[in-house]
Amino acid sequence: MPRVPMPFDSSAVLLERHNSGDPTAFVTLVEGHQGELLRLARGLLGRGSAFEDVVQEAFMRLAQSPPVIPEAALGDVDVERAHLSSWLHKVTRNLCMDVIRSETRRKRRERSVAQPDRHTGGILEVEAGDTRQAVERSLGRLPEDQREVLVLRLLAEKSYREISEITGKKVGTVGWLVSVGLKALCVELGPLLGGEPDLGMGLAQGELS
Repeated sequence: MPRVPMPFDSSAVLLERHNSGDPTAFVTLVEGHQGELLRLARGLLGRGSAFEDVVQEAFMRLAQSPPVIPEAALGDVDVERAHLSSWLHKVTRNLCMDVIRSETRRKRRERSVAQPDRHTGGILEVEAGDTRQAVERSLGRLPEDQREVLVLRLLAEKSYREISEITGKKVGTVGWLVSVGLKALCVELGPLLGGEPDLGMGLAQGELS
């Protein structure tokens, strides 16, 4: 089967040139996707410096382990770009989720240090740590779309509308995913939490704005 001719600046060609050691190809890839990734990361993390670091890490992963454009997409510049953009968005979102989880754990540690219980603090701290680890493991087993909205809702404390803007999902879809994901977590974690799991239902419900 003859090779499909492709535009010089198509995503597949740029990736091929990058793999061959052409530094200008990678610069072109970064320039083509940096804006959208910065908007995504800033929406997830806020206006601190972390969102820029996340995007830089996403491009480092692109440089080290670039995706392979499916053969069926070769030759269609728009489809090639969409495939690469989707890959970069997924990497960036996953990195942002890691930052959110890490920041949440840090804040909890600071609160526990600031408000120690002299009598039972040690036991409660261990139990709370075990519970958090169980919740994070359970989150990791959820489908990606449920996991993403729950992390944004429960850990980043984003509103349904904010989650809708970040993920591109409708507000109603976000609410449904939060509800389904919470039910799954409650079923799995109920025994650990005494049958009355409190996984932030107040955050998961309420106003949408």
